[in-house]
Formats: sequence, C-alpha cells, structure tokens
Amino acid sequence: MSNRVVSGSAALSGSFTNRRSVLKGLALAVGATALPAGLVTACGNSPGASSTPASGASGGATTVTFGSNYSDPAPKAAFEALSKSAGQKVGATIAINTVDHNTFQNNINSYLQGTPDTLFTWFAGYRMQFFAQQGLIAPIDDVWAKIGNNFGPAAQSLSKGSDGHYYFVPIYNYPWVVFFNKSTFEEKGYEVPKTWDAYLTLLKKMKGDGLTPLAFADKDGWPALGTFDILNLRINGYDFHIQLMKHQVPWTDPRITQVFQQWAEILPYCQPGATGRIWQDAVKALESKQAGLMFQGTNQVAAQYVTDGKDLSDLDFFPFPEINPQFGQDYMDAPTDGFCLAKNAKEDTVAAGKKVLEYLGTAEAEATFLKTDQWDVAVAQGATIPTYNAIQKKSAEVISSCKAVSQFMDRDTDPGFASNVMIPSIQKFINDPSIGGIKSLQASIEAQAKTIFTN
Repeated sequence: MSNRVVSGSAALSGSFTNRRSVLKGLALAVGATALPAGLVTACGNSPGASSTPASGASGGATTVTFGSNYSDPAPKAAFEALSKSAGQKVGATIAINTVDHNTFQNNINSYLQGTPDTLFTWFAGYRMQFFAQQGLIAPIDDVWAKIGNNFGPAAQSLSKGSDGHYYFVPIYNYPWVVFFNKSTFEEKGYEVPKTWDAYLTLLKKMKGDGLTPLAFADKDGWPALGTFDILNLRINGYDFHIQLMKHQVPWTDPRITQVFQQWAEILPYCQPGATGRIWQDAVKALESKQAGLMFQGTNQVAAQYVTDGKDLSDLDFFPFPEINPQFGQDYMDAPTDGFCLAKNAKEDTVAAGKKVLEYLGTAEAEATFLKTDQWDVAVAQGATIPTYNAIQKKSAEVISSCKAVSQFMDRDTDPGFASNVMIPSIQKFINDPSIGGIKSLQASIEAQAKTIFTN
C-alpha cells in the first residue's frame, strides 16, 4: 500500500469549525445500572509489559491500569499492540482490564465513582463532557500542552470539556456507511444508489433476487440509533439534528414524524427479528452473502470481517443516499474514540498515566494502532499510515468530504436519555412502524425528554 497522510482536521472534516464547537453538559444523572465498585476492573486482564517500568511517587515501579471496552477480538488485539508500544516508549507497565463493550458503557458511572483504572477508553464530545462535568474525569491540560500541535481545531474541540479544559486524547474516528460485497454487485449487476428512490429500487431488486436486502440487528439497542441519525441528517440537516439532540426542538415536531415514516419504508427490506439479534450476527449475514447491504460503522463491519477471516478486499461501502436535495450527502456520523484519565485514579499512578497519554497523542501511536486496526482512520495531523487498506482510504475521503459530522446519538445527547428513552423507543418502533404507533411514540419521547432536560 502507498503511504496515506491524513490531516486530523481533514479526517474530522473541520466539522465543528464555525459551528457549535461542542454540546454543553447537563447536570443530569446517568440512568445506568449500578455495579459494585471495582467490578469493571476485575473482569479481565491483558498485560502490556515494559522492560523498564516507570517510577511512582514512592520511587518504586509503576503499573498503569487501563480500563478497556475493546472487547471484540479485532479491536482488542489492536489495543493490546498499542499498549505494549506505549509501555515500552514511556517505561511503564500497562495492565489492560478488558470489559464487554456494552457492560462498560452501561456501568461507566458507578465505575468512575468507585476505584477505576488509571486510564480508560472512552468517547469524544458530549459523552466525555458529561462525566468531566461530574468531576469523574481528570483534566489533562498539561498533556495537551505537549500534544496540542498534533491535532487540528476539530479534534481539539472534541477533546475539551464544557469548562474549556482538556479531558480526552483522541486516537481514531470512523464513518457510518452502507456496506456491500463487490462480488455480489458484480454478479447481480447492481449499481450504487445515490438517491432515496434509487436505494428503494435496489432494495426491491435484491429482495426479488432472493437476498435479504438489509442485514439489521438491534439487540444491543445502540446500533439502530445510527439509522435514526442518518435519516434525520439526510432529511433535516446537521443543525436541526444537533438542536434535537439538545432538546431545543420537540420530539413531536412533524419533521421527526417524517424521519420515522421514511424509516418505515425500508423496514420491510430489513432482516426480521432485529431486536433479538446482535450486530455481529447481522455482519455474518453480509459476509455469507445472504444479505446484500448493511448500514453501520466500519469499526464494526470491517472489524468483524477481520475477526471472521473473511475477504476484506471484497468489502466496499457507499455513503447513505440523498433524501433531501438541500442537504444531499453532506453529513454523517463519524464517532471519535480515545482515552481519559480517571479522577479517582490511584494518586501514585497519575504521573505515569499522563506520560502514557502523551505518547497516545502522537502520530506515531496512531500509526502503531492502525498497523493492526484495519477499519478506523487516524485523526492526528501528519499521521503517515502506510498500512491503510481500501476501506481506510475511502473512510478518510468520505469523512473529509462532509460539511459536518455528528458523533452518534448516544454521544451527542444526554446519555441517560439515549439509553433509557431512545433505545427502548426505537426498538418499539421497529416492532410497530405504523403511523399511529409513530405519533404515540413521539408523544412519549417528548414527555420523557421534558423531564430529563429540565431537571
């Protein structure tokens, strides 16, 4: 592969420049299921050893523990390689405590309030700001004083709390797009659709050819949030979408009715029984060519191809088709992941933890991660990634072509609202997409939103 240089500002598309830089945090409790303190850190260990451990405050060897939600095999391997490199670079022993992705997210509140690891994997933007505002994430302005020149304005903005201090070090981002197998398109003579009508025509054609047009799964709750996001972005645009996420627009707005009605048009072409299926199994339907398309992130679909040993060179994608010509294909979800320092981290590990973050905030670290990761793209400026494959090159291009990117519903809005209101509401819609059901659902969402966003 030829070298690919990706600018951090380009990879994030400069999306938040000249817009609201970040969403303001709301002082609301997260409705997460409580776990006993320490449970998250006790679930699994993957050590990344260094031959020259760093010294702690007492002069002894320091072990930096890292809470990780990279539980699927492919990202777990990439993170272990990165942690090993980080430990060697800064002279620290890094012990990774890996927890199932959903468990980690659902219990982050109690985890951070208990005895958390020194560092932990997390998400940029609102999801980070919320916990920083609660005093559960430590500010790392001193780290950013050393790594700041490595990132453009968009990445810097996503890494700040609502108080203007830095709390996050980004490592990569990735697009949510429509995946397909090149060989299926070649065999069937399918063409990539650029408009909604062309998309519906393709879905009908696939169904007639005996394929499940859209692989679809939502047992975990969060995957379908991405479908709502892209439909809202395509129909109503970025500004409206962000206003809705902040509840500056009521959920009973007729423009939201249109989003659900548009979605209802394609549900008959989706894999049935979605709320009982995990996304990994939906990917397998695409891999086996039982399904023709799947809308999700490269961080899931391409990574699962790698985990399952499937032909990644046969996988391709296209941006979700245009619905409203006013907005075209200008926007998409492109979540940014990275790392934070826990406020309640053991005091004698903080200095070494910050050294690790300084390394993780370099183009070298991103290149190391992406040697193993074959599905995400770098955000550091000047990161030269000679190992980029076709999926990664195309990902960087489609993200940089956007006028704005959102982070994902459960990252752009209050996390309790996303988890406790939107996930069950969308699952209810999937099982009852009738117009009467949609109207009732909107009223229910709005009633709950008023309670959450006014407390």
